[in-house]
Amino acid sequence: MPFPPSNESKTMRNDLTIYDKVAANWWSDDIRWVRTLKNLVPGRLKWMDRQIEWAGKDVLDLGCAGGFMAEALDDRGARVTGIDPAAEAIAAARAHAEQTGRKISYDVGVGEALPYTDASFDVVVCVDVLEHVQDLGQVLGEVAGVLRPGGLFLFDTINRNPLARLATITVAEDILRLLPRGTHDPDMFIKPAELRAAMQSAGLEPGRFTGLGPRGINPRLDLTFGPLPLTAILYMGSARKP
Repeated sequence: MPFPPSNESKTMRNDLTIYDKVAANWWSDDIRWVRTLKNLVPGRLKWMDRQIEWAGKDVLDLGCAGGFMAEALDDRGARVTGIDPAAEAIAAARAHAEQTGRKISYDVGVGEALPYTDASFDVVVCVDVLEHVQDLGQVLGEVAGVLRPGGLFLFDTINRNPLARLATITVAEDILRLLPRGTHDPDMFIKPAELRAAMQSAGLEPGRFTGLGPRGINPRLDLTFGPLPLTAILYMGSARKP
């Protein structure tokens, strides 16, 4: 069962305005928590690169924010579209793509109502998103709709248990400030079994899940990340459209 509501006002949790607030400095490396998001991308791709050959694939980055993952996928030769509800973050992503000569398409929108025709993409990538959405089943249904037959869904999210709550809320947000306080609502975290069931209901066939977490520290004393065997806190995985 979900944890009981926090003593803090619910308006203080799942605060998605944080991405627009820092959009002007998204690519500056000046903001520590934004650097944390950037540092997660190579760790995610250490595992995701083993699941698919990106070159020539039509890929949707669902919840792309300012474009860290989208640009990494563009570097791998994918044809990338990014979508996010944070309009200022999307503007920053577009501007950086233009500055670096990238042909990435960016749209403002939400996962519950994707503005794309059915069977538009070979891959949908969705990182740091599922624990924020208002209707998980609707988002997964939209993902299944825009994937081509045989298409791949790659994601990461946060498990729902006391350890995950301690690590992501108490330590990461409240103590270390690796993320702004209020970024997450622990009631919205998702147990792996729940996500598998939701994907199956949406018409997706779940694949392997694995953990994701800190693996070291870089010269700026920021955490670096990579795959881990345990899924108790952060986990990533795949599903395929039949």
